[in-house]
Amino acid sequence: MTTSSRGRAAASALAAAAALSLACAHPATQTTAATPVPPATGSRDTARAPSSAAGPITARYRDDADRIINAALADSAPFRRLTELTDRFGSRFSGSASLEAAIDWVLAEMRRDGLANVRGEPVMVPHWVRGAESAELVSPRRQRLHMLGLGGSVATPPQGITAPVLVVGSFDELTSRAAEARGKIVLFDVPFTTYRETQRYRTGGAVAAARVGAVASLIRSVTPHSLSTPHTGGMRYDSTVARIPHAALTLEGAELLHRMQDRGERPVVTLTMGAQTLPDAPSRNVVAELVGRERPNEVVVIGGHIDSWDVGQGAMDDGGGSVAAWEAVRLLQRLGLRPRRTIRVVLWTNEENGLRGGLGYRAAHERELADHVLAIESDGGVFSPTGFGVVGSDSAIAMAAQIGALLDRIGAGRVEKGGGEADISPLVAAGVPGMGLEVDGTRYFWYHHTDADTMDKLDPAELARCVATMAVMAYVAADMPDRLPRQAPTPAATR
Repeated sequence: MTTSSRGRAAASALAAAAALSLACAHPATQTTAATPVPPATGSRDTARAPSSAAGPITARYRDDADRIINAALADSAPFRRLTELTDRFGSRFSGSASLEAAIDWVLAEMRRDGLANVRGEPVMVPHWVRGAESAELVSPRRQRLHMLGLGGSVATPPQGITAPVLVVGSFDELTSRAAEARGKIVLFDVPFTTYRETQRYRTGGAVAAARVGAVASLIRSVTPHSLSTPHTGGMRYDSTVARIPHAALTLEGAELLHRMQDRGERPVVTLTMGAQTLPDAPSRNVVAELVGRERPNEVVVIGGHIDSWDVGQGAMDDGGGSVAAWEAVRLLQRLGLRPRRTIRVVLWTNEENGLRGGLGYRAAHERELADHVLAIESDGGVFSPTGFGVVGSDSAIAMAAQIGALLDRIGAGRVEKGGGEADISPLVAAGVPGMGLEVDGTRYFWYHHTDADTMDKLDPAELARCVATMAVMAYVAADMPDRLPRQAPTPAATR
């Protein structure tokens, strides 16, 4: 659940896909060198800032940072650990047995690693179950339409909903054609621009369609690239209108129906969904620590979210981010680098469809928030890292830029204002400086929330650089004499 720039030209995309396929086909043959890595050209929605400038912090920690980077680039354990997590447990959706089994395994592994204060902190999470689902074009000809129901949607009647389809390209077009929508299935065929902009149709499409009398709503999957892969994700309802079923078609399916409508044909679709929302279920945030040597009560939080959607393996989103944070702390422990302050790894539950993990962590640690020095999250995929987006004061960003300069040799030294991630947002609202790991996001939304979010999309060398990047930032922020300056809490955080 992150943001992205517009997809690359077709030739560049095909070249990147070919390179990724070759890299991942034989991971054991890959080597990792301690030579500079050029900054990636892909990005998410935020604009890139110039490379960070060195300063006194850079000079003080250069040797430690190089030691961390060299060790991370020579370590194949993170990729093996992520492979075991995703292959053994698969998708890890909130409320599922697979999520809780994965959490049990992570806790046991962290204890084996020798990390301190390992525990699961209880959180109640939503429990939505997809059920059997399908979409079929029934007129002017019959064809299966690849689809995924959107998280939180209601079901159709058992026999499904069969209705003509009205295809629109925006909320404004739906408003202008409201008289045509009653009794129909509305399809929002909106091409991907940025995630922030395009996902509005996923989250709010059902409400807009219901408001004009539609019986169900569909969206074009939120992606710039498709091989008939539908993308799921969260959606919402409004108490002022009826709750209608809401699902995502592939890019190919949405464009097919749009072309039919443009030719004057009248496409009719049968949508069947067996979704249901069950009572909230118990889950846990995973917590473990490398305890600080001088100021153990002051904490740098580093993490990712351990849950995923109920499709694919959740390898990229966000098994990779979780393992990168975990392995960063394990690496520091293995190197004997014990910082002044505590580094706490947190693998949040229920980021995907509720943010209960992030909210629960803040509630459980409310009295300690004044001693939270920094919160770092990786939730943009573990592709080639480029640096960090920082939410905080200008002085905090300037200090972070000096740390970032330590990462220039692996192309991960950029520090920019803005960014952050969902699970740390409750901490950021309380004034804690926040950072989101930034990576080459070119391919992220190809696989995001799909059955294709699997291990073969990831590269061991890129994951190793993510571990190095997070380890250096967390270690220096936890060890340097001065804390990162805080910003004022937002009004919501002080209530």
